[in-house]
Amino acid sequence: MNLSGYTSILSVKVGEIASKVDMYVHDKTGARILSICNADENKVFGITFRTPPEDSTGVAHILEHSVLCGSRKYPVKEPFVDLLKGSLQTFLNAMTYPDKTCYPVASQNLKDFYNLVDIYLDAVFFPRISREIFEQEGWHLDLPEAGTSLTIKGVVYNEMKGVYSSPDSRLAELSQQSLFPQTTYGLDSGGHPSVIPSLTYEKFLDFHRTHYHPSNAWIFFYGDDDPATRLELLREYLDQFEALETASAVAVQEPLSTPVEICQPFEAMGEDESGMLTMNWLLPGTKDPQTILSCRILDGLLTGMNASPLRQALIESGLGEDLTGAGLEHEMAQMYYSVGMKGVRPENFQTVRDLVTDTLKRIVKDGFEPDLIEAGINSAEFDLRENNTGSYPRGLMVMLRSLATWLYDDQAPLALVAFEEPLDRIKKRLADGEKVFEDLIRRYLLENRHHSTVLLTPEAGVAARMEQEEQALIRTLRDKCGLNDEDLIRRTRLLRDMQETPDALESLALLPVLSRADIDPKVRMVPTERREWEQTVALLHDLPTNDICYMDLALDLGGVPDRLLPLVPLFARGLTEMGTTREDYVAFSKRINSQTGGVHARSLVSQREDSPEPVARLIMRAKAVSGRTGDMLDIVHDALMLTRFDDRERFRQMLLEEKAGFEQALIPSGHHFVGLRLRSCFNRADWMQEQMGGIENLFFLRELIRRVEEDWTGVLEELETLRRLVVRRPGAVLNLTAGEDFLAAQEEYFRNFLVLLPEENGLTAAERSGETACLHEGLSIPAQVNYVGKVCDLRGYVSDGSTLVAAKYLRTSWLWEQVRVLGGAYGGFCNYGRLSGLMSFGSYRDPNIISTIEAFDGSGAFLERADLDNGDLLKAVIGTSGDLDPYQLPDAKGFAALTQYLAGVTDEVRQRIRDEVLATEPRHIRELGAALREKAASGLVCVLGGEEALAQAAEQGVRFSRTLRVL
Repeated sequence: MNLSGYTSILSVKVGEIASKVDMYVHDKTGARILSICNADENKVFGITFRTPPEDSTGVAHILEHSVLCGSRKYPVKEPFVDLLKGSLQTFLNAMTYPDKTCYPVASQNLKDFYNLVDIYLDAVFFPRISREIFEQEGWHLDLPEAGTSLTIKGVVYNEMKGVYSSPDSRLAELSQQSLFPQTTYGLDSGGHPSVIPSLTYEKFLDFHRTHYHPSNAWIFFYGDDDPATRLELLREYLDQFEALETASAVAVQEPLSTPVEICQPFEAMGEDESGMLTMNWLLPGTKDPQTILSCRILDGLLTGMNASPLRQALIESGLGEDLTGAGLEHEMAQMYYSVGMKGVRPENFQTVRDLVTDTLKRIVKDGFEPDLIEAGINSAEFDLRENNTGSYPRGLMVMLRSLATWLYDDQAPLALVAFEEPLDRIKKRLADGEKVFEDLIRRYLLENRHHSTVLLTPEAGVAARMEQEEQALIRTLRDKCGLNDEDLIRRTRLLRDMQETPDALESLALLPVLSRADIDPKVRMVPTERREWEQTVALLHDLPTNDICYMDLALDLGGVPDRLLPLVPLFARGLTEMGTTREDYVAFSKRINSQTGGVHARSLVSQREDSPEPVARLIMRAKAVSGRTGDMLDIVHDALMLTRFDDRERFRQMLLEEKAGFEQALIPSGHHFVGLRLRSCFNRADWMQEQMGGIENLFFLRELIRRVEEDWTGVLEELETLRRLVVRRPGAVLNLTAGEDFLAAQEEYFRNFLVLLPEENGLTAAERSGETACLHEGLSIPAQVNYVGKVCDLRGYVSDGSTLVAAKYLRTSWLWEQVRVLGGAYGGFCNYGRLSGLMSFGSYRDPNIISTIEAFDGSGAFLERADLDNGDLLKAVIGTSGDLDPYQLPDAKGFAALTQYLAGVTDEVRQRIRDEVLATEPRHIRELGAALREKAASGLVCVLGGEEALAQAAEQGVRFSRTLRVL
């Protein structure tokens, strides 16, 4: 391999990730390269810059957005969006952390992968960061025309208004900042809304010049591509630079001599007078892998399991509704630990603080119970060996773990990846009788004076005060810039002209694109063998799972009456979190964590391919190494058959946790709740999901709190009714994902398990509620941003495959431009539900309502007049084909095969959809546009936002049939 221009400084094999690892330094600039080779076809590239900010203007965050808006080699406005349109990428994003900015991409297609690498390298080193791009992504004063209100707009500015509208986000930010008053971690790298407008274009450019340089770069490759080609690709860019002295080192926070306390208000939620708090400790800056792994395990021991003593003490105290706090944060230059409670009345803050301290002292004095330590070690080891990164590429997680040491000038970037040695040392110390975890509590928490307490208290009028402060800021900025209305309108128009001017065809032609020949015309199929075991369908998937068995037991919810559907999520939690007739919930939790990789239940609801009736299942999911199959099945049996629902206090604790978690999710995930609420008006499957996981479920939970106090007998009877209706063998589907040898050897275990499940109980048809009224709704929350949604019913108007292509094109062109670029929202999108026939539109952290609805309504006309001769159709076809078969780990493949089976989606159906995607023509897009234009008038609208914004929208013509206060 040609190493000209590079020096090799490390070459090792890392068994934990089955990889050969090489590390190089670029001789001319000092750029650092980590090159990992293995058999993973999901290749990952990432370039990271150390970007510690000096203030809270959000300069690193704004730059992260801006460098993806065109570059020297690819002079188009949004190459990032073009990649979303027409790439087979499996991951494409950029992330700003407190001290670094990462640009990772991934793809299974080699040609596509190298295209992505080249575009990202050109973007970060040679961006076209014009003043207009800075104003679009960062901030600007916006005055569209005379007589309108002057506002501050900008994608990052509005995103951070959304962040600061969430009390939970503010609590997390303050908890970190309180421990680092003298370093970059005491600032907000994302940007504080009141500070962002102080960032000048000149400081923005200077930050790029001093930080986005190879001398300040950490470059990562992972996967099955050629390592020599990687270095050649980099050479083209790195050789263009000279070495640069960079001042990006992260300073170490000196120990505080006295603890810190911070108290701030947040907008009261109705009549709820409860607040939230965290207790936070600065831990050592060491990058010793044994210390870090020990602290990670300790985090799990304290609060990570139902049996964890600190979690147990807080939840059972009745002082609050749920835990909060980041737990252990170990991906910065110095670690910290944060734990607390939400839903706490301010007069109980001190009691909670005392309880945390007293519980930690008791643990040090009495020690952790041996079986809890066994459960904690097993849980951590299972996670490390499984290396299950969910929908994210494994290489991305390896990159982020490596940066936790590598970024801070550590020459052992895989110290936290190669876990075998530090784990063995911890086990040996425990075997020798050392109080490993108790000593950590004593040294790092109880005897540590560098700690803080952050208290958030409810106060009416905070949101209004923030709005007044923003108006005052606007007046100050206007006075400072010295511009009159005519000047402001002209500058706003110049920015809008740039945003609305299409890219030149010759510039678009410079972007590397795939061809139809690069797309696999065949769907990827999961090996599936269908068997009949004990009146039950068994689906067996022979996939490489590293000696782990993944089991899903799908139980039918079809017999559950509508009135009990909202109770299903709590019933599902109770199966593994309330204990059994043999063990209380603490002992059961220890057993689950010591003998398996996890056992939990969840609901699954979907439309069907071959029936108007929905799929409705309760799925028990479990995983264990092959030697623990019997233990896993015993646990699942006990959860289903022996759970004790009669512990009212434990049920109340779970109920409060569920409500608090729901309320916490509303502002960060408002688009999800708006979309689900709208779709629930059109089909039973989405209606059921709204009852079990939408805003209706939040209303149910609040009422259930009262019922638990006043009618516990009735609630208990309903829980037992659910068990009788749901836990039955007939109609169940058992889904197993593992290697063929395991499946053949373990059949008897599973058949014996199925026999123990009850047989048919003579069920009758479940009672159903009446039709839901379809209304335009306004849902009010104390937030400075909105989530706007609209749904149009396209049943009978569309062709499935081509409609998926049109939706891809629509959300990466018209909606991106109108809602995000011009409107300043963080995101605007649409999704077509193939089984429901619904087109759902949504926006995320949106300063607008009216203009966003107008953009949704203009989608049909846009598609009708779309010029698709410039390659946009091909890009949409390529991008959609990638969406149809996303990269999945073995357990996800097995679960996807189960959901497709339950929904009646055969491989033949999937192939038909793929064929339709590949055969899409411009006329299909225009035909959909006509249908969408026709149906827009009858579509439903829902907006989740602040009361004032909803009132203004109503004044401007949005006809809400009703407005509900949600928070």
